[in-house]
Amino acid sequence: MNQLKNNLLTLSCLLLCAHMSLSHAERGDRDKPMQMEADQVTVDDINQTSTFEGNVQMHQGTLLIEASKIVVTQDKNGNSQVNASGLPAHFRQKRDGLNEYAEGFGERIEYDSKMEIANIYGQARVKRNGDDVQGEHIIYNTKSGVFQVFGADEKNPGTRKPGRVTIVIQPKEPASAVAPNAQPAPNKTTVAPTPQ
Repeated sequence: MNQLKNNLLTLSCLLLCAHMSLSHAERGDRDKPMQMEADQVTVDDINQTSTFEGNVQMHQGTLLIEASKIVVTQDKNGNSQVNASGLPAHFRQKRDGLNEYAEGFGERIEYDSKMEIANIYGQARVKRNGDDVQGEHIIYNTKSGVFQVFGADEKNPGTRKPGRVTIVIQPKEPASAVAPNAQPAPNKTTVAPTPQ
């Protein structure tokens, strides 16, 4: 039964990744300046770390991260590690070449600007164009559009507790099947492994 559960989870994630693989973050964001707003800031020039607290908003191009607290560490090449925490922390970013946004929520978000990867922890959720992914930990590669979703308790990696991942994928009709001005009817499909 456990093998069947793992196979269903793997199949669900593969289907989601194949379905959403065209979602890339806005390419120009990486070269834009980072702007921060908060109620309070502590800057440590020696360690290149800044801690922002209270209604924090970070903007970099189309990327927006909002949280109660954000700690930004910058390396000598100008790449940033952003650790956001809040109830919930939130990010939003435009998809490259499209007029659509991806957004995520979680108790904690860690974003690596060099690798363009967001790790979302604790009631993690990512939404894009009606599609929705939920779990305890989501690794979202904003460059490639690839997700890894975990429903298990990762606080104790030695003990894998059963978890639940929920994926909602909107149906996509082939371009030839849709009339020029027709709007597809909304329909949601949920794929989730069954807990033991």
